[in-house]
Amino acid sequence: MKRLFIVYNPNSSRFSDVKKDILESLKNLKGYLIGKYEVEPTDVDQNANEFSKILKDDDLVISAGGDATGVIAANAILKSGKDVCLAVLPYGNFNDLSRTLGTKTLEDAFGPTQKFYPLEIYVDGKFFRYATCYVTIGMMAEAVKLYDTQKMRKVLKTAHGRNVGSYTNLAKWYFKNRHKKIFLPDFQLNGKLQPPKTSDYCAINGRYMARVMKNGEEEYQNPNIFRSQTAKLTSFWRLFALMFKSIFFRIPSSKTKGDMIEFLEPATIELQAEGEYKIFQNIKTIEIRKSKKCLKVITKN
Repeated sequence: MKRLFIVYNPNSSRFSDVKKDILESLKNLKGYLIGKYEVEPTDVDQNANEFSKILKDDDLVISAGGDATGVIAANAILKSGKDVCLAVLPYGNFNDLSRTLGTKTLEDAFGPTQKFYPLEIYVDGKFFRYATCYVTIGMMAEAVKLYDTQKMRKVLKTAHGRNVGSYTNLAKWYFKNRHKKIFLPDFQLNGKLQPPKTSDYCAINGRYMARVMKNGEEEYQNPNIFRSQTAKLTSFWRLFALMFKSIFFRIPSSKTKGDMIEFLEPATIELQAEGEYKIFQNIKTIEIRKSKKCLKVITKN
């Protein structure tokens, strides 16, 4: 009998929906042995490592949560080395991965598959994590810490909070913090020194970033190419121009086969992928490249 695992976070703001729509609906599913993996309150990497030990060839994994839950499932599958299929359903704040794949309902989780080539992140030459849709480094990565506050978690428990409330609170954080520090110390990108006051680096692999920003192409299907950019986003007008282009057209970026970021002096940096951030101290390099491994994902697109 084929095995099916549901990955979910019991502490998420939409767990009640997951329980009703997914967990209860799957009770009567025939032809599958149903298993569950509850995300532990540790971090992405530890959860991925633990879940990877359970997986076997021909398993079906359904991620029912936000992008963080999806990236835990994706990292677990890739680390396991097993032939596992991944479906991602949208029960988070932005749901960029499920929007990229077009999967929305439980019925969609049993659809056709395609190959998905994620990004790999290396810090000082050591593998850190797989990322599915995007990676940011700098100011906007640091802003993600806002979502870990008790106040923000309360806001996100309402439908209004997940939409308008998210962006309103991010705007407040931006105007309060944008000039408080240097978010990216002097660095080279692929051997080229970047302009002073560059605050952000972004690598884009999926169709969407933060729900409203469009990539426009399907780099996740390409084993060699993704898109990236650097920007001075402490300037409101530069940020406004970027958001306008990203919402109504596409994220301004250039195709790359891989990016090497080298800091001129050891640096303390915030890095986030799919809404999960980590602070690295005294590092010299960050490398983003396409993984040679691919995910088998369920898609409606």
